[in-house]
Amino acid sequence: MIIHSVGEMEELGYSMGQKLQLGDLLLLQGELGAGKTALTRGIGRALGHSEITSPTFVIAKIYAGSKPLVHVDAYRLQGQPFGSFDDLDLESRIPRSITVIEWGEGFIERLDTPFYTVRIAHGEKENERVVEIQGLEL
Repeated sequence: MIIHSVGEMEELGYSMGQKLQLGDLLLLQGELGAGKTALTRGIGRALGHSEITSPTFVIAKIYAGSKPLVHVDAYRLQGQPFGSFDDLDLESRIPRSITVIEWGEGFIERLDTPFYTVRIAHGEKENERVVEIQGLEL
């Protein structure tokens, strides 16, 4: 699917968030600036959360509520021992939340949970993104 703006990316996230259930795990793949956090903002809005920001420097943010959202940015964990990822204790949180992991390739497979994959690539035009969603029907 082709996305033409940050607003459209957030709306896609909102649509996804309406379908997600507690225990769902998403892997977001894409280069810096692809729109992973914008997508997560939309997911968060659908779950009743506002002010979703990138957890790049804190690694993980937890948004409490009736549908908690755990937002992980594993970018700074790249090249680190797996223990740094394991210390996040996501396995105990996943059943009680919706978990979104950016830059989680190589880490997410350590979790004993099936996951959806969202790939975001830069398109031909400046704000255009090509989004591929695996496993989740919208």
